[in-house]
Amino acid sequence: MKKLLLAFTVMLFSITAFTQTRLYVSPDFGQKTANHKVIAVLPFQVTLKLRPNQMRNITPHQLKNMEYEQGKGIQSAMFSWFLARGKKSQLKVRVQDPMTTNALLGKKGITIKNITDYTPKELANFLGVDAVVMGTVQTNKPLSTGASIALGVLTGFYGATNKAIMNLFIYNGKDGEVLVNYHKAVAGSLGSSVESMVNILMRKASRRIPYFKK
Repeated sequence: MKKLLLAFTVMLFSITAFTQTRLYVSPDFGQKTANHKVIAVLPFQVTLKLRPNQMRNITPHQLKNMEYEQGKGIQSAMFSWFLARGKKSQLKVRVQDPMTTNALLGKKGITIKNITDYTPKELANFLGVDAVVMGTVQTNKPLSTGASIALGVLTGFYGATNKAIMNLFIYNGKDGEVLVNYHKAVAGSLGSSVESMVNILMRKASRRIPYFKK
């Protein structure tokens, strides 16, 4: 029993030790967002840091496509995370549906592959929203998003992610300035789905981002 308790304590300490959170909120957030009504979540830029022996079972093209797929999966999961809080009347703005967001971007020839060629101000203008949510995520394993499951099972590296770093930005649509930067690094069991990872990474974020009611 003592050994079990000690092992649990060490595990808990390890997870806590590798959990890092940094938050920046613009001092002008209240003024710049006073009339905000709609925001959009964009596909995230994902980097999968695989081991050398894992990379032997996958081509660079397959890896890049998996990263693109994960990025769109995180966009969808992030939208759901915001939507859940909107249903609880915690969110002060409406979030544009990802299907609408991606369709509008597609009409401009913008995809997850070239979205970084455009400024946040340009993207917000194309989408007709007051602000855009975008960012990067780095993980050590692919998460379950359709094709990634099959590829992960075949190559033997699909499973629960135990390390992730997210760098989320909310940009003001009018001038492209950073309203919020939420950086979180977590080591520990994050599950094997995009949704579980996003929920863990965004835990307590609603208390810190001013778009949410206190």
